[in-house]
Amino acid sequence: MLTGYDVSSLVVDNLCGLSRGQNTVVTCFYLDFAAREEQSVASILGSLLKQVVGGIEGVPEEVRRTFEEKKMTIGGWGPPPLPDIVRMLQIITSSLRTFVCIDALGQCPAAHRVKLLDSLQQIVKSSPRTRIFITGRPHVQAEIEKCLPGRVISMSVGPSKNHIMEYLRLRLDEDEIPDAMDECLEADILEKIPENMSDMYVWAMLLEIPPYKIH
Repeated sequence: MLTGYDVSSLVVDNLCGLSRGQNTVVTCFYLDFAAREEQSVASILGSLLKQVVGGIEGVPEEVRRTFEEKKMTIGGWGPPPLPDIVRMLQIITSSLRTFVCIDALGQCPAAHRVKLLDSLQQIVKSSPRTRIFITGRPHVQAEIEKCLPGRVISMSVGPSKNHIMEYLRLRLDEDEIPDAMDECLEADILEKIPENMSDMYVWAMLLEIPPYKIH
């Protein structure tokens, strides 16, 4: 069955293929529930900034100067604060076609999601050529649409209820201990699991008018 990670990987691979040889950068970040404490908004956007910088030939002078000034501060080098990261992303992406792919937004704590979406909104506002692709559980859709009003198209992706039923029946038929399950338990499995698994993921992508194309 197709997962949000599978969808994100397909999108990233296709964008990389379409963008090869052009003035375009494709960035991605895969959120992980097990690492949610380490994956702050600054670390997420910092990773995206590193990918953008690594994908261009020359670093803008203002961005280079920000890093140089950071090295001169008391305590030496450390990660830039979030406002500086957002500003540097705004500077670079303002003249660069950029794709940002974020997988499993729901794995990010709620407070961090708001700050992350707000930061992305700031970047998109000053960088009209930036496009954002997000996967997540259905409950994050409202948050995305609230932070990025009027600019989001969403679509559910996941196995249909019939496909899940077919898969479950196949696995139940392969059960090596058929006597361990009665008809009531089997009926519960075929009823409850499809209800909880169908429409598992939602993806969202920013819209542009006129339609955005890679030439």
